[in-house]
Amino acid sequence: MEQTAGGNGGTGNRWLPAAPVLRLPPMSLTVRIDEDIKAAMKAKETDKLGALRMLKSSLKYAVIEKGAATDAVLADADVITVLRRRIKQCQDAIEGFAKGGRDEQAAKEKAELVLLETYLPASLSADELSALVREAIVESGATGKAQMGAVMKVVMAKAGGRTEGKAVNTEVLRQLG
Repeated sequence: MEQTAGGNGGTGNRWLPAAPVLRLPPMSLTVRIDEDIKAAMKAKETDKLGALRMLKSSLKYAVIEKGAATDAVLADADVITVLRRRIKQCQDAIEGFAKGGRDEQAAKEKAELVLLETYLPASLSADELSALVREAIVESGATGKAQMGAVMKVVMAKAGGRTEGKAVNTEVLRQLG
């Protein structure tokens, strides 16, 4: 049979219709974490499984904090907030273990930190952050450091969890100062 460019994009023969392209919505972070827990169980990766279970526990606690039913699903923005909190805890633990001379435990925390960071969205570049802060300053009409809180609020909402508050704070101070 001959190849043809008609009807099927040139990828098959002319007698068979092209396969439909199935586009699935992106997987929510909660579902992705659940799937990774299952995969870690099957692969018997105990360290990864422990870190993911701890994250899952933190997520359930966040659901309870919100006053929702325990089987409710958090929005990705809330999951990112919980992830950032867990990452901060890991960073603090690494620092503490390093000071205490417990290098093995610090290495374990570093591995957990790397795992947790894979769930965060791509961070904003310095140029993107700077542009966001400029837009927020114009939008909020800020003229000095007294309006810094309003600018921070706008930037954090627009950034959607793709940057840390500390970086935003530094950039806002730089542009308003």
